[in-house]
Amino acid sequence: MLDVNLFRAEKGFDPDRVRESLRRRYASVDLVDKVTRHDKEWRQRQFELDALNKELNNINKEVRRLIMLGLDATEVINSATDIKRQKEEKEKEVEAAKSLLYSTLETIGNLVHYSVPVSDDEAKNAVIRTVGARRMVKGLKSHVDLVTLLDIVNLEKGSDVAGSRGYYLKGDGVSLNMALIDFGLAFLASRGYELMQTPFFMRNDTMRKCGQLTKFNEELCKVTGEGDDKYLITTTEQPLSAYHFGERIYPSNLPIRYAGFSTCFRKEVGPHGIGLLSVHQCEKIEQFCITSPNDNDSWDMHEEMLKNSEDFYKELGLPYRVVAVVSGALNNAEAKKYMLEAWFPASQTYSELVSCSNYTDYQSRRLGISFGQKKNNEQAKQFVHMLNSTLTVTERTICCILENYQREDGVEIPKVLVPFMGGKTFIPFKKVPIKDTESAS
Repeated sequence: MLDVNLFRAEKGFDPDRVRESLRRRYASVDLVDKVTRHDKEWRQRQFELDALNKELNNINKEVRRLIMLGLDATEVINSATDIKRQKEEKEKEVEAAKSLLYSTLETIGNLVHYSVPVSDDEAKNAVIRTVGARRMVKGLKSHVDLVTLLDIVNLEKGSDVAGSRGYYLKGDGVSLNMALIDFGLAFLASRGYELMQTPFFMRNDTMRKCGQLTKFNEELCKVTGEGDDKYLITTTEQPLSAYHFGERIYPSNLPIRYAGFSTCFRKEVGPHGIGLLSVHQCEKIEQFCITSPNDNDSWDMHEEMLKNSEDFYKELGLPYRVVAVVSGALNNAEAKKYMLEAWFPASQTYSELVSCSNYTDYQSRRLGISFGQKKNNEQAKQFVHMLNSTLTVTERTICCILENYQREDGVEIPKVLVPFMGGKTFIPFKKVPIKDTESAS
């Protein structure tokens, strides 16, 4: 969430910055006035509570003085009873006012970076660059057909066992998936990332602190049983963001680069019948980085993370383009987001494989992950910046590889994956394409 000080004009801050950011998000600027009003109400209640505490302290001092002098303190002690009752009521008012303030504050998105294209139409995402030669041949097979011809996925039995969007990876499909995982982890390790295999689920309160219950609410799978409800993760970003919960990170320990790996789960809301592109379960490797909030550190890291993802797909030999996502399509935590969209030649379209976002201090503030030396002045308190970027969702990447590397009798293995496939360079079709069967008859 945002720093509440941003709404305090009387302390030298400029609430118009937030208003302008809300305009870019196509959200109501009235939220700023609501936060300002709730903030003043909370601080007034807190001021009144502090006054009651001060009065109680003075009474306690007077009681001690009277007792030391051997005088009767009964009347003074009795006077404290009403003050204590008022204090209890005021504490409830303070808590209610604070809860209202922060529940409203949490609905306001991060400050949109000045470089983000302003629009509420994702069709107007700005194309930054296009890389690689696209296959423009007509009549290429889709990844849905290719997984069947190669006999590397069984969607029908997966649906029978796990419901819609369930699947079994088979044979070379498993090998290709593991090759992508091994290559991806080795790729990031070579660039100074610490490998992290995360939990598959998170506690309700932890997921909420990460700000993810709002972002992914309709996509989260809940696990119920003994104790608190838990949620299966939709991305390794979630458990990695909570890894340093409540900690203080010093400049000498930054930046931090994590390569998170996990199976991830979500209730996909896309159309059925698109194979491995839209499934409930997938393997994912994520870049997760933490930087200083000062200078241009997190923005430099944002570009570095994007370059890592680009280099990964260059090594795989997949054509792609990079787009800057429009302001109206950013989620609340994102100050800026890039997407890397790879070319799918069968449909002659680009489709998202990578999302690369800078959350600045929006997520870390709620998680209490502070930066540098402890400061008594609330306005001087800083929080680290947190960023995340997909490296690969392996099942989606496999779909793209199959379409781009297909031949008449099978699919070639990208050269960079051959060592991770035991030297295998080609996966032949195990089933005859329909048109070939028809011509033979």
